[in-house]
Amino acid sequence: MDNFDLKPEPKAKRKQNPLLLDILSVVVLLSACYLAYIFLSIFINPNSSFNPFPPPPLPTRYQTPTTTSTIIPQPPTWTPTLTIQPTATRTKAPTWTPLSAVVTPTITETSLPTAIEGTETIANTPSPATAEINYEASTVMHADSACNWLGIGGKVLDANGSPVQFQTIQVGGALEDKVVNQMALSGTAPAYGTSGFEFVLADQPIASEQDLWIQLFDNNGQMLTDKIYFDTYNDCEQNLVMVVFTKNK
Repeated sequence: MDNFDLKPEPKAKRKQNPLLLDILSVVVLLSACYLAYIFLSIFINPNSSFNPFPPPPLPTRYQTPTTTSTIIPQPPTWTPTLTIQPTATRTKAPTWTPLSAVVTPTITETSLPTAIEGTETIANTPSPATAEINYEASTVMHADSACNWLGIGGKVLDANGSPVQFQTIQVGGALEDKVVNQMALSGTAPAYGTSGFEFVLADQPIASEQDLWIQLFDNNGQMLTDKIYFDTYNDCEQNLVMVVFTKNK
């Protein structure tokens, strides 16, 4: 046989219909839009009819009754009232007859062992309390003071002779042209007794005549005695003025 070159025949190309492709593209696009619409509807509203698996209904929340607090009115005595204790204010009681400006002391001698010659006794007008004034050496109460001291000491007693504390004693007047105005409470100087008190006037004995006075008040500031004037002496044996107040009732 003769040699012949056999060449394969070219395949016939299939003709594609462009109209069909366009229709399929439109169908795919519409399907995609529809699916997107369905998914969007389900996303926005899970209970939509498009959702084949709707969520279970939520249980109804139990509503409890709301409590209302009622304020109970308090009685009028609910708020405590602060009671201010009276202080020892210095008030003048005009119902008592004041002592004269100058009281002349009566010098009496007594045979009692504790008495000192030259004891001065002040006789008071009737009042809720009386006072007895004596003079002693300051070394009786202040052994180390020697003669470098001048002052007043004493105590307050009731009608039965029992000590009375927290009574106010005031000393006033002048001593060597210096104004004296001191106050103390009975019971603050226990060396003189349970209701003892003390005033320091100077660091040496000084003589004065009716320039100083002493007065007793109760713990409410009510005056129990008038101003009782007394002398002082430039004497180391009489530089402690001892005053004993006695309440009459």
